[in-house]
Amino acid sequence: MPDVVVFGAGLVAPAHVRYLLDHGFSVTLADQELSRAETVIDGHPNANAVQLDVCADPSFMHKLIADHQLAVSLLPYVFHPRVAEACVGAGKHMVTTSYVSDAMRDLHERARAAGVTLLNEIGVDPGIDHMTAMKVIDGARNNKGEVTSFISYCGGLPAPNSNDNPFGYKFSWSPKGVLLAGKNAAHFRRDGVEEEIAPDDLFNNTRPISIDAGKTQLELEGYPNRDSLPYQEVYGIHPKNDMFRGTLRYPGWCETIKAIAALGLLDEKEEDGLDKLTFGELTARCLGKDATNVIEDAAKQLSIDVDSEIIRRLDWLGLFGDDQVPKGARSVIDALADRMATVMCYSSGQQDMLVLQHQFVVEYGRESNELRVERILSTMIDFGVPNGDSSMARTVGLPSAIGARLILEGRIVSRGVLVPVIPEIYEPVLSELIELGITFEERTETIGCDRVW
Repeated sequence: MPDVVVFGAGLVAPAHVRYLLDHGFSVTLADQELSRAETVIDGHPNANAVQLDVCADPSFMHKLIADHQLAVSLLPYVFHPRVAEACVGAGKHMVTTSYVSDAMRDLHERARAAGVTLLNEIGVDPGIDHMTAMKVIDGARNNKGEVTSFISYCGGLPAPNSNDNPFGYKFSWSPKGVLLAGKNAAHFRRDGVEEEIAPDDLFNNTRPISIDAGKTQLELEGYPNRDSLPYQEVYGIHPKNDMFRGTLRYPGWCETIKAIAALGLLDEKEEDGLDKLTFGELTARCLGKDATNVIEDAAKQLSIDVDSEIIRRLDWLGLFGDDQVPKGARSVIDALADRMATVMCYSSGQQDMLVLQHQFVVEYGRESNELRVERILSTMIDFGVPNGDSSMARTVGLPSAIGARLILEGRIVSRGVLVPVIPEIYEPVLSELIELGITFEERTETIGCDRVW
């Protein structure tokens, strides 16, 4: 029986599939575009490419799952529960890199009863962030420490030497996914106060973030990432001061995406005829205007000057110009995502970069009145390989591939819906990532108080 069926041949698939093949597993790669799957497997004798539309042909999806030992879903997150249902029904394991949805969580008891592991959140964010956090948290707990503050930031960005467009961003994964992430609400604790942020207010809550990791020093900005508070239970901590997970970007991105949203360019409503418009006409239509003075109308809508940096970025992107909306675009956000993917892409030889930093404050000895407070910084900066795998592909594709291998080899024996916060999973995955060059630098200092930020 073949070992693994991988659904989705997108940007992170090559590193994932190559790892499995290099470790002796046979792989079937299924994608809606057969040519894309064929490109990824590149004629490998232990790999097979097949065409699959999971919506149009669910019976073939079920057959593929039944014919393999384990399924990996690298599809958009909305499809993961569909794949998981089929895996539970067939008694087969599954791995995915996305957040656990309510629909996925509801499968926990059924999966356990069927002896099935559904391993989720084993990419980079979520994934490596969880595993490296738990390494520090478990270390503190084993030494009778209490985490009083946890702040974590992660971002996939152009490396400084490849950061050459006005947005400070290039796409190493789904452009639409990046844009949709900017429409999320947020919930966290900061300075002892619980806060809820509405989607429209997300980018009003940015902070400057300095990252210093040896030779690499970065001045970035961070904003809240979804609901941080459930991770208190996931991590087994209840920090009284801060519980915050955030996203990193270069300065300028957040204010520009906020403007794009205010112009109506993140509208997901499907409609006909958009591909008959130019981008200038599309922007004007979102404003309820004609395209005669679209730049001035956009600036007026945003209450900013026509020569502001935001307007210049939107003009550079072509949102006021005469280029045609891509054929087949069915929503404004799809048209925008396609434009960004075309213009904001990596050129040959350029590098992306993954930045992840956890900041902990841990108290020891409070009960013995010999209080010691430590500040711990755990930082990862990983760069893509010029003309090779991107850092995003490595840091998403490799942890999930390692997780799949550990399940197939019987080294992960827990069943049900899992995330990688238990030593059974995170210890071997992190150890192997270090061997693959994905490493963390930890700095610990004793401080004189329990508040440092």
